[in-house]
Amino acid sequence: MARLLEIMARLRNPKGGCPWDLEQTIESIKANMLEEAYEALDAIESGNREDLVEELGDLLLQIVFQAQIGFEEGSFAFKDVAKGISDKLVNRHPHIFGTTKVKDADEVLRNWDEIKLQEKKARKSALDGVPKHVPVLQRTYQLQKRAARVGFDWDNIADVFEKLEEEIRELKEAIAKKKRLAVIEELGDLLFSVVNIARFVKVDPAYALERTNTKFSRRFRVVEKELEAGGKKLSEFSLDEMEVIWNRQRAEDKR
Repeated sequence: MARLLEIMARLRNPKGGCPWDLEQTIESIKANMLEEAYEALDAIESGNREDLVEELGDLLLQIVFQAQIGFEEGSFAFKDVAKGISDKLVNRHPHIFGTTKVKDADEVLRNWDEIKLQEKKARKSALDGVPKHVPVLQRTYQLQKRAARVGFDWDNIADVFEKLEEEIRELKEAIAKKKRLAVIEELGDLLFSVVNIARFVKVDPAYALERTNTKFSRRFRVVEKELEAGGKKLSEFSLDEMEVIWNRQRAEDKR
């Protein structure tokens, strides 16, 4: 860690440092942090631990980069970042570093949120602190989890399915009436209910949707390849012809 900090300081040194690194600001490299986080997620899903080590290093670099700029500004340094998270972990785990007793992971999360509210006195809602820039599907998931932790939740998944069916009916009605704003609102409510189901079965909705995206892309490419092998464009085939190959590939996937 010390070596990494030294390297970053040298790259940012006005005397002999890297011209590109010297031009960067906290704002200019913020998108890099998000990109590296996504690449780390890809490495996790690939199962390749060597790739994961590399991507975690790239992500760590973004933190070190930000901290070096903060040090140069005189606003904060890496040691402040490390101290802050260390103190937070100790404070939010009183069942480990204190005398609090907990019975399960759910109680740990409830305690975490209560302590978090105490730490951040400016926050007036259990929903405060959910990042605005997180992808919207993940934001929905986080908002629901925050509300559920303080008791605002359905009693069981059967109630959530009833709500889902209600939202489908309301969307159909809005479409039939050709009310654009109502369609947008009801479609949002329907998606919100789907995320609720994902939360109840403890599945990340973004992960589930990405798996479906991958599956759809693979099957569609098979359809393209088989039909275009005949020398014609895909648009020249009927939907029925496309579905024959699609369903065959679907059956193959299930096998």
